[in-house]
Amino acid sequence: MMLISAAWILVLLLGGGVALDRTLTNLVERNFDEQLEYVQTALIASAEIGPDGEVLLYRSLGDQRFLEPNSGVYWQISGDGHEPFPSRSLWDRSLEVRGDHIDNEPHFYSSGQFGEEPLRIVERSVILPQSDTRWTFTVASARGELDAQIARIRSILIWSFVVLALGLLVLAALQSYYGLRPLRRVRAAIQRIRSTGSNRVTDPLPLEVQPLVQELNALLEHSEKQAEEARTHAGNLAHALKTPLTVVNNAATAHAPDLADTVIREARTMRRHVDHHLARARAVGRRAVGHARTPVWQSAEAVRRAVERLYPSGRFDIDGNASAEVSIERQDLDEILGNLIENAAKYGGGSVFVTVDAEPDEERCVIWVEDDGAGIPDEERDRIFDRGARLDTGKPGTGLGLAIVRDVAEIYNGSVELSESEDLGGLLVRLSLPRS
Repeated sequence: MMLISAAWILVLLLGGGVALDRTLTNLVERNFDEQLEYVQTALIASAEIGPDGEVLLYRSLGDQRFLEPNSGVYWQISGDGHEPFPSRSLWDRSLEVRGDHIDNEPHFYSSGQFGEEPLRIVERSVILPQSDTRWTFTVASARGELDAQIARIRSILIWSFVVLALGLLVLAALQSYYGLRPLRRVRAAIQRIRSTGSNRVTDPLPLEVQPLVQELNALLEHSEKQAEEARTHAGNLAHALKTPLTVVNNAATAHAPDLADTVIREARTMRRHVDHHLARARAVGRRAVGHARTPVWQSAEAVRRAVERLYPSGRFDIDGNASAEVSIERQDLDEILGNLIENAAKYGGGSVFVTVDAEPDEERCVIWVEDDGAGIPDEERDRIFDRGARLDTGKPGTGLGLAIVRDVAEIYNGSVELSESEDLGGLLVRLSLPRS
């Protein structure tokens, strides 16, 4: 920031200095030229043609320097076929007149014809009364005073802009230092979090960095929540596996005759617990990646095509809002709908009806999954979400479908409710997910 500020300040000051230098230099030169033009006008007004056809002055100019040899101010009147009529200050010198053009208006230019004495010259061509000759009136002045004024102006400009540049650079440095100071305080607060074990930034900080602090605290809270979820899942999984392992260990130690059946039964139980926690872990990991946008209709169509292969005799219908999108990863939505639609096909009477955006809500997308089966009694609807809970043990399954649906939906701030379908008479699963 300081380097960019310094470069920009130098560029602006350099451009402004050059422009101001040209403006002031032109102003001084214009003032100097106006004085020369004034003298030239007085010289023309004082000139007349004598009896011999030569030009002369009927009155002398008021500046005494024209009478002093080599005084630095000169005039000269020249005409074709006539000797130049110079001022006494020229002494034994004469001004070189540019005869290749005619100057009806005053023409100003600089000249080095006197060597170490640079001149500022004004010329003008005039035809005097009683004369056919075009006379050139030339007034010259040494540039020493003009150049000295320009040098003084440039010196003042340079020193002024140098001081201004230093002041602006110091100001930019101080502004950058003190402007970024709150970020150093945030860094120190984060270091204290790491060293003291605190879990929030509570230091009083300026309003400009408060949004950053709020986002940082939200990130810490999110990380804590994920860590706590991971610890809870690990503890639950360890607790769930402890009992089957104890049963297997005891049966093996006692050389039980039904050891093989016991191992198979407990292995199924352990696999059920592992599958459940893996599903939750995958959902939590995908949720942490970022905000997702998943079209519900595409996911439901993909699941319907897969389930139709398993239950070719079933009837599957999808209706509702085809453009609805929810804030959930596509894999997790497929898993949720897959469990719900497969359960409806497995335990229903053969008809499954899915309605997307079944209830109008700006923030939530409600999905209904209905079947024409026997449904679930009210007293069993809460228990059915428990891991391993199954009402119909005559059909294959692990009893994890609805438990996984509930856990994954809650990870995305969604919910699952069970009720009775008014149209089909079976079970109605109401899945509510945040709209993207």
